[in-house]
Amino acid sequence: MAMATTANSTPLGPDSLTWKYFGDVRTGMLGVWIGAIQNMYPDLGAGVEDHSILLREPLQRVARSVYPIMGVVYDGDRAAQTGAQIKSYHKTIKGVDAAGKRYHALDPETFYWAHATFFMLIIKTAEYFCGGLTEAEKRQLFDEHVQWYRMYGMSMRPVPESWEAFQDYWDRTCRDELEMNQATMDIFSIRIPKPWFVMMPTPLWDQMFKPMVGAQRWIAAGLFDPAVRERAGMRWTAGDEVLLRLFGKMVEFAFVAVPHEVRLHPRAVAAYRRAQGRAPADAPLVEAPAFMAPPRDHRDNAVHYVPPQKSLLDRVGSLVHTTFSLAGIRPARGRGKAA
Repeated sequence: MAMATTANSTPLGPDSLTWKYFGDVRTGMLGVWIGAIQNMYPDLGAGVEDHSILLREPLQRVARSVYPIMGVVYDGDRAAQTGAQIKSYHKTIKGVDAAGKRYHALDPETFYWAHATFFMLIIKTAEYFCGGLTEAEKRQLFDEHVQWYRMYGMSMRPVPESWEAFQDYWDRTCRDELEMNQATMDIFSIRIPKPWFVMMPTPLWDQMFKPMVGAQRWIAAGLFDPAVRERAGMRWTAGDEVLLRLFGKMVEFAFVAVPHEVRLHPRAVAAYRRAQGRAPADAPLVEAPAFMAPPRDHRDNAVHYVPPQKSLLDRVGSLVHTTFSLAGIRPARGRGKAA
């Protein structure tokens, strides 16, 4: 059975495992995995094919969208407001797919599938690149993902009642409902166009990103359920699995020395600062930099999050903050909060 109530809408806090893992930059290594498995859901894939401009500016599109998505976890008392903001972007994403079936991004089953993939993003990142999870931690993360989902104000009908029921839901969806479609194939063959602000020859940029995208496709193949991997026509051997596990251990050890201000998303860093009293509780939420905004001809489109324009002083302050963080000058938090 699934949940049907929207009561108990309490935002997640710094003691949650979701705060510990979701803002970690290591989730970025699963970019192809989550993009593909989201798009393989038929109604979601149809919406992407008809409404998305991801192929036009994939780097900026993903980078700016992460800010409000992170906010539903890290914005505290404002998390529900951020959830409503994200929900509003999906109101006009609807239409008829190639088979003549109507779809809408706010269909409860479709919207929940997208959320379920973010939950599984945490599970898989933690298992492969952060040292693993106990069964008790997986159950806790499941309970937290329900609490997190309530922030959207969506129907709770599709949400499984337990971690065991969720595993059945995930297995069933991967086996029986996911499909290969154009939106998914676009993810597998994605090219990252060079942003205008990057001072680098385009051929050099392309050569730099080809191995990264190829590596993410390989990681995706390893993390897919067998039924999804087969549907995508991907090959995975026992040797590949050993290599992925070894690579995951290397990443885990490498990140031991990475300061939290560097390893966590800026929205998460700001949330920890508020929670620890190092910033006012009502401090402005961290927004995406202006250069990540959608193309000018799409900024009036209600489906897009458009970062607010910052003053010159704000931009200088952000540059100084980033420079100090990367240099490791700012003190790191206690390591118990993020691993």
